[in-house]
Amino acid sequence: MAYAIPFVRELEFEYGAVDRLSPLIRRVICRNPGAFTFMGTGTYIIGNGKVAVVDAGPPYQEHVDAILKATEGETITHQLITHTHMDHSPAARLLKEATGAETWGYGPPDGGPEGEKVEEGHDFDFVPDHAIRDGDVIEGDGWTMECVHTPGHTSNHICFGLREEKALFTGDHIMGWSTTIVSPPDGNMAAYFNSLEKLLRREDDEIYYPTHGAPIKDVHDYVRAYRAHRQLRETQIVDVLKDGPKTIPEMVAIMYADVDKKLHRPAGRSVLAHLVHMTGDGRVKAEGGTATSDAVYSV
Repeated sequence: MAYAIPFVRELEFEYGAVDRLSPLIRRVICRNPGAFTFMGTGTYIIGNGKVAVVDAGPPYQEHVDAILKATEGETITHQLITHTHMDHSPAARLLKEATGAETWGYGPPDGGPEGEKVEEGHDFDFVPDHAIRDGDVIEGDGWTMECVHTPGHTSNHICFGLREEKALFTGDHIMGWSTTIVSPPDGNMAAYFNSLEKLLRREDDEIYYPTHGAPIKDVHDYVRAYRAHRQLRETQIVDVLKDGPKTIPEMVAIMYADVDKKLHRPAGRSVLAHLVHMTGDGRVKAEGGTATSDAVYSV
């Protein structure tokens, strides 16, 4: 069954200002808008008095100062990092220098299935003070976070479940304004599908807070729509290849004909991720037997 993704692209905010979203959650948005960050990185402040910060953001002093202003008179005791892309983790160092707050995160990306060097864009300098894994629980003053490992967008992606409010901080795994980029070798489409299924099994979650964009309600329907979108892309790939063998650029030109050509390169990375998945289970064949950016594909 196909689902249209009910994107939420309206977002009222002011850069540098703090918005109260719930009794335990506040948000400050960084001034780093872009094609992959929407309006910017949304840094969340959890709790009151002794607080945690989720995704400190890029290394912009202006943003760090806004976080410090938003927590004036309070103590930042924890920094939680969903993954190590450059718009999520680098400011944690600046915030630690200012406050002493230690970091919790998965650690460096695992890389591809055979240890290939991961793509640019990662904060390779980030080493968490506390390495976390799936199912770990982090407790603070009046709040409790469950760590949910959700590889796919990156191998080191962690969502954080705030038990007191049945809320899940989804980083880039689920976003309200757009679908998520999955780019090999560290991005893995099979893992991404599995991580979507993991969220569907979490029956208590009532609201998602992505790092980019507005909160998401009706969360399980939203995840099903995300999954259906990915399944549709794989159906499109098979349909395109029925006309004969093709390269990734040839497939992208057909599948993304109505999309700005500036976005065709990242679209190609997403198509490659699907092709790695589909050659792995035998639905598609790659020239030479290996799914690469330069291969020719057929069914």
